[in-house]
Amino acid sequence: MRHFWRSALAACCALFPAAAGAAPAHDAFGAAAHLHRGVNVLGYDPVWKDPSHARFQPRHFAIIRKGGFDFIRLVLQAFSHMDAENRLDPQWLATLDRVVRQAHAAGLSVIIDEHDFNACSDDPAACLPKLTAFWQQIGTRFKDAPDSVLFELLNEPHGKLDAAQWNLLLTQIIPVVRATNPRRTLVVGPTNWNSLAKLGELRLPADDRNILVTFHYYEPFRFTHQGASWTDNRTLHDIPLTAADETRIGTDLDSVAAWSKANARPVLLGEFGAFDKSGTPIADRSRYTATVRRDAEAHGFPWAYWQFDSDFIVYDIDHDRWVEPIRQALTGAL
Repeated sequence: MRHFWRSALAACCALFPAAAGAAPAHDAFGAAAHLHRGVNVLGYDPVWKDPSHARFQPRHFAIIRKGGFDFIRLVLQAFSHMDAENRLDPQWLATLDRVVRQAHAAGLSVIIDEHDFNACSDDPAACLPKLTAFWQQIGTRFKDAPDSVLFELLNEPHGKLDAAQWNLLLTQIIPVVRATNPRRTLVVGPTNWNSLAKLGELRLPADDRNILVTFHYYEPFRFTHQGASWTDNRTLHDIPLTAADETRIGTDLDSVAAWSKANARPVLLGEFGAFDKSGTPIADRSRYTATVRRDAEAHGFPWAYWQFDSDFIVYDIDHDRWVEPIRQALTGAL
């Protein structure tokens, strides 16, 4: 693996000297300074079960880079690829290696995100050995990866992973990662689905300054998730985005910036977007997306849009083209 990463990073630097090849300082502020505009990818792609059926193709990394983005948040649901002893499937790991290598070749930084949030939130005790095994294996495998690979310990803790349980779990998982990756930037968010309202309850080790704090933002929820079948908003439609909503977005992100300053912790907006299958006019969804993006960037927050493919999309894989109003909202044209 060491030779592989040296070769991959050298090639990356030659092609994109200002992107993934740039090595941030070994603190989270340095890492955050090298992240700007990102997109969530590959969470629900068939590639993880059968690469021959992949929707996402290697060329899409270059499309993402040329489209105005400089990093990906790689959404992994790894628990289903573990055996009875929590060993990750070698084929799955080979796919992961290939995806990370291809992303770097395209000039993209990578956040490796463990996304088994429902399993962990429903049963924290059963989650702990799986999450520990995952980070032991991934930590060892990627310990020589460049600094532009970041580790997100767990997406959106909620439910039984309340603040007390989540903070306790962090005291167990962070040392596991630090055993193999003492200088790796970690990504950690608060409970209640990475809610900004719970930032004040997040407890991080005071002597570990290489942690990038993430939050997710989908407010107003009645607008962003209208018609979404997995929510209580499934029957809602024709909900407009109001001027008051836009004011609230600014106020909410102001509060995150205040927390960041008070706690000397950099912040990543790890997910945001508006559901694309609700019938909501794309002009309204684009205005929402542009509003959140502008307010995040005004505070210097790097961000990752949810998501490239599947739903909330910014790229239409079936027709091989950007959803231009959303891409333009994300890249500053709106």
